[in-house]
Amino acid sequence: MTLSLVSEMNVTEESARAGDGRTYEVRTYGCQMNVHDSERLAGLLEDAGYVRADDGEAADVVVFNTCAVRENADNRLYGNLGHLRPAKTRNPRMQIAVGGCLAQKDQGEIVRKAPWVDVVFGTHNIGSLPVLLERARIAREAQVEIKESLEVFPSTLPTKRESAYAAWVAISVGCNNTCTFCIVPSLRGKEKDRRPGDVLGEVRTLVEQGVLEVTLLGQNVNTYGVEFGDRLAFGKLLRACGEIDGLERVRFTSPHPAAFTDDVIAAMAETPNVMHQLHMPLQSGSDTVLRAMRRSYRAERYLGIIERVRAAMPDAAISTDIIVGFPGETEADFQQTLDVVRASRFAHAYTFQYSIRPGTPAATMDGQVPKEVVQERYERLVALQEEISWEENRGQVGKVIEVLVAEGEGRKDDATRRLSGRAPDNRLVHFAPGAEQPRPGDMVRVEITYAAPHHLVADGVPLSLRRTRAGDAWAARQAAPAPAPGVMLGMPSIGRPAATAVQATGCS
Repeated sequence: MTLSLVSEMNVTEESARAGDGRTYEVRTYGCQMNVHDSERLAGLLEDAGYVRADDGEAADVVVFNTCAVRENADNRLYGNLGHLRPAKTRNPRMQIAVGGCLAQKDQGEIVRKAPWVDVVFGTHNIGSLPVLLERARIAREAQVEIKESLEVFPSTLPTKRESAYAAWVAISVGCNNTCTFCIVPSLRGKEKDRRPGDVLGEVRTLVEQGVLEVTLLGQNVNTYGVEFGDRLAFGKLLRACGEIDGLERVRFTSPHPAAFTDDVIAAMAETPNVMHQLHMPLQSGSDTVLRAMRRSYRAERYLGIIERVRAAMPDAAISTDIIVGFPGETEADFQQTLDVVRASRFAHAYTFQYSIRPGTPAATMDGQVPKEVVQERYERLVALQEEISWEENRGQVGKVIEVLVAEGEGRKDDATRRLSGRAPDNRLVHFAPGAEQPRPGDMVRVEITYAAPHHLVADGVPLSLRRTRAGDAWAARQAAPAPAPGVMLGMPSIGRPAATAVQATGCS
């Protein structure tokens, strides 16, 4: 289905490239998939001649890439649109576009509620953004285009990566699960898999450009291969990544416990550049609640996976997603969740209070838990997980680890005169630089001297500094002039952003 508030106009691709040097800003909400999509939106706009606005500058084009998972998604979007209305009144060149999951869900309702919006596009046609902006500019009427199925796999689109050293690589889009709390499958569609050769080709290109770390991305990565009939495809893909020279770190997110198989554990343990880090959503430790969520595994199976992962990789850092207060959850159910958290010893957990999402089966279920009960349980869960995270991090004190120096990970780095980066298990490490300043993308070996619940500190002089191709690529990017409008930006990919900038959504 395609909705349009004006009739089709004769707008060519060349006219859609006429950004004319106007500035743009992309504002992103939600999961890693949205972050990846936003880098594609930036690439599309720059390929069409738009220029990224400087920080603090009022952009000529503002694009909202939205999320529909959390309860306040609608309010947040319309509040931000309201704040932009005076700026649009002052600047007749300004355009506002809304895309992502909320746009796919609300469609023409967005323009009805905020008639100053120029473009609404969905999750399946992000490549249409430049054309829709040009149509709206010429016609002086809003353009709404929502499609029910994917036009092209997004990785064929131009992309502006934020990072020179780390990249997302999408291996699939969409989801075949039917979790009762989640609206994502109806907005992203059924799972579509890329061919392994295409994925590996993109990874090799990224490595040639200086990237040291890739994160394989999908709504449910361990069902990868469903489209071409190979149930072991994901484990094979991990092993194939291990054969790529120059690729030092491979991660993935997110798997589903119901489809998590031992061949993936073996691939993680036996492939040197696959990191011993696993984000595996639990959602609840109660079998009763898991059944109501339509999660096709039970607590015993989940704990069995954790046990096998740790048997194969004793140093593995495991993180998760947990929802508190799902309809019908009793105190006994919640205690079972706490029991699984204690047994699992998560390094980190994204914890969420259940919120009603219209359009999901859970929204109309009996037994909605009172807000004050949900809040009290949530606080108990957070307190327990904070205690466990701190204990697990204290076990890192005295260890020597290699840190991939990052850009923008430490919000207090300027004040503390530290730099920040990621350990192999993805823990955030703040460290004191030595006499020779490392660059983002370089590797430093440090000894951990202090642990907090959410980060580690290494205040001694780094034991070694390894200059890398990724650091060279970062330095070259800093020295290079801004690319001219209309120039393709290479293979699609995305730099892994700071953990504080991206929150797990509970989709998996």
